[in-house]
Amino acid sequence: MTTPNHYPKLEIDLQKLISNAACVTAYAAERGIEITGVIKGCNSIVEAGKAMLKGGCTGLATSRMDQMRRIREAVPGAQTWLLRLPMLSEIEDVVLLSDISLNSEDVTIGKIEETCGRLGKQHGVILMADLGDLREGFRDFEAMMALAEEIEFRMPHVTLEGIGTNLGCYGSISPTTENLTELVELARAIEARLGRKLRYVSGGATTTLPLLLKGGVPEGINHLRVGEGILNGRDLMVFWNTPFPGVVADAFTLKAQVVEVKEKPSYPIGEIFVDAFGEVPVYHDEGLRIRAIAAVGKQDIGSHEKLLVRNEGLRLIGSSSDHLILDVTDLPPEARPMVGDVLEFDLYYPAMLYSTGSVSVEKVLLNGETVL
Repeated sequence: MTTPNHYPKLEIDLQKLISNAACVTAYAAERGIEITGVIKGCNSIVEAGKAMLKGGCTGLATSRMDQMRRIREAVPGAQTWLLRLPMLSEIEDVVLLSDISLNSEDVTIGKIEETCGRLGKQHGVILMADLGDLREGFRDFEAMMALAEEIEFRMPHVTLEGIGTNLGCYGSISPTTENLTELVELARAIEARLGRKLRYVSGGATTTLPLLLKGGVPEGINHLRVGEGILNGRDLMVFWNTPFPGVVADAFTLKAQVVEVKEKPSYPIGEIFVDAFGEVPVYHDEGLRIRAIAAVGKQDIGSHEKLLVRNEGLRLIGSSSDHLILDVTDLPPEARPMVGDVLEFDLYYPAMLYSTGSVSVEKVLLNGETVL
């Protein structure tokens, strides 16, 4: 339920998400690549997932079973992917709620086989290869191929759907033609042992899109798992200097209300120790400045550094758990925000992740008729 005077508020334009998804999926499809829409970055808001499907994504993916349950209940016909390696304690839910899961441990896949047999289910797995990012996946590729054979010939309830890799999420390793070629070669070696083609060779996530735009994704990669590149698209513009054609970065708008406007010193008064998060921020003495405080904080956004102010002339200078502090001095007096005014912000991925997960931030869906 939305209330017009409730803040902070996050507006989500579903039509923009449909358009973003359509741009990415159409471009990828022309190059033989299928896109699964990753919605964990917006805490799996189901309407966002529906928008991705309407825009051409062939399935939806997330990392947490509570979110997977919401997806399954809201769009029961959608193909669902579990991105985080399954915990042994959640295998029954994995089998019941997801169609495909990413895996790297034989004991986990054995448990999936046992559970599928007991429940009369079939489950697909993607074996993950670690190509240097050092998160999940096999570094011993011979062991990976041996497990592929074990699944294929000794596990009737588990289907080896393909192999994949993750790049850029932990070790900050960029996808390249070279490391993705290594993945393709590994897929071909597994196919030779199995005597059949793999359905998916999944070459990463949003971080692979710049390589795709440059024509560097090798033939044989036929699948990507894309979240931020559809939901937000800002990382591609800012960090990769490679905006995706047609993708807009303002599908999510954070709105926060001003609760104080006062002139104050710009440098704290007294002995500086640590802030509420155990950090020692750096302050710059600019003399007296006019500052505004908005009622949203790190609990809702993670960090003010992951926001962009839409109101020209405002400058973000800090945040605490529940407060966002801005410098408004450079605005003409008549243009400065007053108590009760509402400020708008664009978000980087971390702020989108935090704000969609915050129960204190009201979510407002725009153009909902496009997906409902």
